[in-house]
Amino acid sequence: MGYSSIVNIPKTQMVCLSSSLCLLLLFTISTSFLNVDATFTGTYGVNYGRIADNIPSPHSVVTLLKAAKIKNIRIYDAAPEVLTAFKGSGIEIVVGLGNEFLKEISIGEDRAITWIKEKVQPYLPGTHISGIAVGNEILGGTNVVLWEVLLPAVKNVYSALGQLGLASSIEVSSPHSEAVFANSYPPSACIFREDIAGYMKPLLEFFSQIKSPFYINAYPFLAYKSDPEHINLNYALFKSNPGILDTKTNLHYDNMFDAMVDASYFALEKAGYDKMEVIVSETGWASKGDQDEAGADANNARTYNLNLKKRLAKKKGTPHRPKMVVKAYIFALFNENLKPGPTSERNFGLFKADGSISYDIGFTGLVAPNAASSSLLNYKGMGFRGWFQSSHTWVFTSCAAVLLLILSST
Repeated sequence: MGYSSIVNIPKTQMVCLSSSLCLLLLFTISTSFLNVDATFTGTYGVNYGRIADNIPSPHSVVTLLKAAKIKNIRIYDAAPEVLTAFKGSGIEIVVGLGNEFLKEISIGEDRAITWIKEKVQPYLPGTHISGIAVGNEILGGTNVVLWEVLLPAVKNVYSALGQLGLASSIEVSSPHSEAVFANSYPPSACIFREDIAGYMKPLLEFFSQIKSPFYINAYPFLAYKSDPEHINLNYALFKSNPGILDTKTNLHYDNMFDAMVDASYFALEKAGYDKMEVIVSETGWASKGDQDEAGADANNARTYNLNLKKRLAKKKGTPHRPKMVVKAYIFALFNENLKPGPTSERNFGLFKADGSISYDIGFTGLVAPNAASSSLLNYKGMGFRGWFQSSHTWVFTSCAAVLLLILSST
């Protein structure tokens, strides 16, 4: 359309046209700043543990994650320095309410409200806190007192989120270990342990009501380490192997990871929750271990994590649930030098403490930036967002000015 044809439009039509264009532009710009309710973007996430005194700063971690295109992380607390550093990053974060807080939070909703107001709410919406994991591996653990307070704590956290207007954007969950199962082989035989069923069933019922997934920490490494004589290492590492046939369902499994996910689905079905999604909250492979820790070496760790990354990238389901895309958080981002236990516990990291890669699975480590690249990172991480924020205001002002000019000329 030429300029002359525009100026010949009647003024009343011009006002309507300009108003419509401005409103459309305002809507487009403003919606770009709205938080999208999403707990998991894509299929791949990482656990960002920090039991170490030599790992990169949270701000450096943001740079590392962006370079690796990792969009989902889990942390095991709600550390202010982490939540502050991740502001504006666009990375989805699940924070942890530690096991040590469960008794206190289980007492009443007011305790949960206080915790959320102090630990979560101050960082919203700039930091995308998409979930709260209430405890970690409680059921099946050794502290039976925590079994009893888990559900009240979960309910109080969810209720508190509702009171604060956050229940629709922050998911409540509680990850479990494989210890919750009485048997998981073959997958169709999986069932929850009888001694925890009285705690698990009401917890599942509540999660079903609020539409939270079942989170499981699934480690083929630990299974192989416990029984290397009877478990095919290639089966645990996603490498070529005969696999296993579940004769009850006639389903064939060519890797242990899929079998573990399906075992969870079968246990849920038997408990009456066949529509609940399973998400793997932890999985990984140690790159170093003690002499009695079979399979713990860098080559196996690279093979497992590389093949798992490829498997998740396919966005496919499992033999039992082919249409339910599998999602997983890898354990862990860094080797953590202060973790207690066997050597393997300190060597699950995709990256070493200095930010370099532990082995190559397609990620690049942190490189000491020069002044130019540092400026570029600051521009990309903050300046670009700042431009949009200032442009947001500029658009409102400009549109208002245009409307006033048009209206004054009528």
